[in-house]
Amino acid sequence: MKLRILPVFSLGVALVVAIAAAGTAHAQSAEWKAAQAAFDQGQGAYLAGNYDLAAEGFKKAYESRRMPQFLYNVGAAYHMKGKKASDVEAYKLAVDYYKRYVSEDPKADDSERVKKTIGVLEAEIQRLAAATPAPGTDKPPETPSEQVQALGEVKVRGLVVIESEPQGANIYINGKDKGPMAQTPWSGSMEGEFQYLVEKRGYKSKEGRTSADPSRLMVLQIVLSEEDYLGWLEIKSNVPGAEIFLDDKNVGAIGKTPFSGNFKPGKHTVWISADGYEESQHEIEVIAGETHEISATLKGSPVGYLNVRGLGIEASEILVDGEVVCPRGPCRKPVREGRRRITVRRPGYKPYSTTIEVQAKTEISVKANLVKKPGRGDAVVAYIFSAGFLGGGIYLGLEANKLRDELRTAIDAGNPPIDQDDPRFTRGKYFAIGANAAYGLAGVIGLAAVYYTFRDKGAPSTATLDVRALALTPTIGPEYAGLNLELSW
Repeated sequence: MKLRILPVFSLGVALVVAIAAAGTAHAQSAEWKAAQAAFDQGQGAYLAGNYDLAAEGFKKAYESRRMPQFLYNVGAAYHMKGKKASDVEAYKLAVDYYKRYVSEDPKADDSERVKKTIGVLEAEIQRLAAATPAPGTDKPPETPSEQVQALGEVKVRGLVVIESEPQGANIYINGKDKGPMAQTPWSGSMEGEFQYLVEKRGYKSKEGRTSADPSRLMVLQIVLSEEDYLGWLEIKSNVPGAEIFLDDKNVGAIGKTPFSGNFKPGKHTVWISADGYEESQHEIEVIAGETHEISATLKGSPVGYLNVRGLGIEASEILVDGEVVCPRGPCRKPVREGRRRITVRRPGYKPYSTTIEVQAKTEISVKANLVKKPGRGDAVVAYIFSAGFLGGGIYLGLEANKLRDELRTAIDAGNPPIDQDDPRFTRGKYFAIGANAAYGLAGVIGLAAVYYTFRDKGAPSTATLDVRALALTPTIGPEYAGLNLELSW
């Protein structure tokens, strides 16, 4: 008998839970619909300048769903009423609702600003009370104080609400690179278009894209269906923020540690890497409906960073120990400890090179100032003169040889005998001396031209170096522990 009763009892419980969940979801949906209608009523009245009606609308929205942001809007409506008519009672109501807002949401991003507003309004209440005319006398409304006017026009605050069934799902906004923003249920202010992803272990993920209006109420109610054909994978590492690659590195990183999500069943290869650490590779087999975990320990040590910038760096090439690390700047790269030769070069400019000592947890900033290579006009002129003298020497040499050959032919003939005063002897001698002189000048000027070609004239390229400390501080999260990186300027 027990074997028969137990399944019936279990089925009954399951049906009760399912019906209760459906009833809860329906009730929540009805509450949000009522809140939405009341919010829209308050928003319309606020824009029309009917601040009492606006406050009533936001109060109804709060009664439907007790969100602190609705209390802020009630305070904003009374705030504007008090400012327009110098109404002390409206200011008092504004202060009351602002205080309730801060009390119910003490961690709100604007809590300090709202507290400052409360102080200004309380001072305004005292000022107006002191200036109240005697009974039976008319006095025009007081102009708001400079402090109240400095607060500016108060705007109604919209709200984005993300809920899921079941609750406790991770919410990612504009990708998973930065990790989960929060868990459902969540509410807050957003503006513009954004992409959302809601994900929970054992359920099919839900993603989409929508736009938020900072003055409207938007509710995203997401029902996650159970996922029985995918596996859940959690990836952690001792270096938070390490990049994660799945199956194909060319596709790019799928996220950073810590990371979690649904994966298709089967064998997968996971790589986890971070600057300055040896890459960690893992072979896993994802099984549908099961949870898998990778805890990677990356070996290595923190590196120093090289940050090269400067005028015209976009057209420059940066090398470390002779290897190109950035084909163009600006360039910020991790560099291992030790002595490193840094070179910055650009076509048409003198290169800059220096040797630096890279230490862990430091950043070396190099602001390069490359100087244009000087012109070689003096070398060109020297080459021209050298060529001219060389040509002249060749011509004079040929003429001297020509006269020598003529005289030798005449002497060999011996009829009539050659006169020792023949002018050809003198001309040939002068031609030979001139040729030798021209050759000598051509050689000297040629050497000068070569020197002008390769000499480094003008100011050299320079750079300003600055070393800054990188502080590594311990960080502990709900699912990881590691180090955070900070710059000390």
